[in-house]
Amino acid sequence: MPISKIDPSRTKSPALAVPSLFPGRQWQQVLQRDASADGQFFFAVKSTKVYCRPSCTSRRPTRKDVSFFPTAAAAELAGFHACTLCQPQSAVPRPDPQAAVIAAATEYLSEHATERTKLDDLAKATGVGRLTILRGFRRVLGVSPGEFAREQRAARRKDAPRLARTPSKAIPDGIQPKPPSASASPVQPKPALSAKARRNAVIEPPPAAPQRIQRAGGAGLLIRYATAPSPLGRLLVAASDAGVCAIAFGRDDAELIADLRQRFDKAQLVSAKGNTGWLAEAIAFVQSQTTDQPLPAAFPLDLRATAFQQRLWTTLQQIPRGQTRSYSSLARELGKPTAARAVAAACAANPVAIAIPCHRAIAQDGSLSGYRWGVERKRKLLAAESKNA
Repeated sequence: MPISKIDPSRTKSPALAVPSLFPGRQWQQVLQRDASADGQFFFAVKSTKVYCRPSCTSRRPTRKDVSFFPTAAAAELAGFHACTLCQPQSAVPRPDPQAAVIAAATEYLSEHATERTKLDDLAKATGVGRLTILRGFRRVLGVSPGEFAREQRAARRKDAPRLARTPSKAIPDGIQPKPPSASASPVQPKPALSAKARRNAVIEPPPAAPQRIQRAGGAGLLIRYATAPSPLGRLLVAASDAGVCAIAFGRDDAELIADLRQRFDKAQLVSAKGNTGWLAEAIAFVQSQTTDQPLPAAFPLDLRATAFQQRLWTTLQQIPRGQTRSYSSLARELGKPTAARAVAAACAANPVAIAIPCHRAIAQDGSLSGYRWGVERKRKLLAAESKNA
């Protein structure tokens, strides 16, 4: 698209920016490359003078270089050029180059839902690399291949007919079942998986197992943490090298640190010397939420969760400030109208207070119900958001 000559007097007009109270949500959608946000807004990078769709697959910019615009025309009037990768000026979004690959991968996992599927097998079936599949699943679907496979396995179990209620005769230890014919090969036990095969396995432990067991208490992670005062009580923020992984409230530092050590009992926890980077941004974000000028959440999140939890937490982030949703309405929005209790449980499992606004989920009758960090904090948050909305 040819770009008309820019009027210098209009290139710095603040009126062109998105008049939104939720730039933090828009930034989080950019970090997640959320395709559902395409068309709702555009983001521009000052250092490159390029504007893009939220789902653009280009390298993520730094938050301080990003501004948001309601339309492509507004971005161009501000002096930015259209990205050649995502082509934001086009009415029809450019097809995701990995969408076909991910579609083939999901079909393969659906067809082999009852089998133990390895990531290497999935890569061979689709003809692309393992890392491409992992990144593609996260970007296109928002879940890992293992999480998608678990969902398929759970759906297959739910749809499977009930087994006949006839007792089966147990085979004594050491006795092998007789083969169907003399020519048939005897059943051989499966060899134990090597360490490399276990690393390549897509199917993870059963979803019934606690998340901390699946990840061995954060083994191999280096997590920095800091504590600070806040209007909602003593605050702890922790971050890995990928983003903020914990925001919690408590009575004192000892209680907060003990809870963090319990959640990441095999991780290397380091008390930060000075609040800098994501820790400082998260602390400032929390401290501002009960004021007249709440800051956006400009930091990335490092959340490990089930596919259902991820879907719910993304939905919670889309609730406007000053509004609430009932657990049952959230369940219906997720396509699971009978899963209100599961929604409440997923809210209670949220590890990052306020950044994932689970306090905006309430009971059907309008009561506050529970809150992981205390109902009084929930009441104070909602009152402040309602006042400043």
